[in-house]
Amino acid sequence: MPQNLPAVALVAVPGRRRRTIEIAQEIERRGFAGIYSPSMFGNMSLCEALAWNTTTIPFGTAIAPIYQRTIGDFAQSAAMMHEVSGGRFRLGIGVAHGPSHVRMGVTPGKPLGDIRNFVEKFRAQEGLGTLPPIIVAALRRKMVALAGEIAEGVVFANASRSHIAASLAALPVEKRNDPGFFIGNMIPTCISDDVEAAKAICRRALTSYGFLPNYRNYWKEAGYQEEMEAIETAIAEGRKDDVPKLFSDKWLADNTLFGSAAKVREGVEAWRDAGVRDLIIVPSSAAGNQVKALEEVFAAFG
Repeated sequence: MPQNLPAVALVAVPGRRRRTIEIAQEIERRGFAGIYSPSMFGNMSLCEALAWNTTTIPFGTAIAPIYQRTIGDFAQSAAMMHEVSGGRFRLGIGVAHGPSHVRMGVTPGKPLGDIRNFVEKFRAQEGLGTLPPIIVAALRRKMVALAGEIAEGVVFANASRSHIAASLAALPVEKRNDPGFFIGNMIPTCISDDVEAAKAICRRALTSYGFLPNYRNYWKEAGYQEEMEAIETAIAEGRKDDVPKLFSDKWLADNTLFGSAAKVREGVEAWRDAGVRDLIIVPSSAAGNQVKALEEVFAAFG
């Protein structure tokens, strides 16, 4: 059993939003390290609800795409949540991905420049009260380095544990050693004694990322060149159903947590040993929905 519990990802699914707040309160009561919400279904709204309905647990967006609101609106909402929560809110930001840009109807610029510009203008907002810490989403080392330069933390999603030390080497030593600097990773997690079923759930959870060039480039950098090239060939040839089959078990074990409760707990510790002190488990279940997955997490870390 880990001495310190990980943080948990939480999504306010339509039709279960009130139940989601109750689950958040249970996450807090059980002593988990934090609650972080992905960009789907209005994560800024969920965080505002958490500001009012929790009392001690840190929480934040992981992440809010910087193009979905004006910077002034982001700052006003963030300052409100930070003040109401007593300083527990963290604003996780990122540039998101191509399909998200299409849905938002935006044309992004260069990721590094856009993030730097956002942070500068966000911090220049006046008359709003104290603004929260900013956590920058990153995959490749240039964005990691930028997070170390301008933000209070960095958060990965679906990173490879075998490569995380190389990624974190882009941070200044003082930031890597500063416990106040957030170093997180959103990691797909499925707890089940049926290991093959759990692997299938994690593989399905990551399949869509195989279609994103920036993720494929990251995984090539992490040592999965052959697999990513095979996926690119399958996509080019219109064999989209073959994509999940081309993710090896080695890759899956490097990028997700799956299997028995004991194995998942061991995996959390392995990630901490690799340098990710703010691990965020993203629960899925082989036997039900998000609520069931969270019940499994509670049982495993109870």
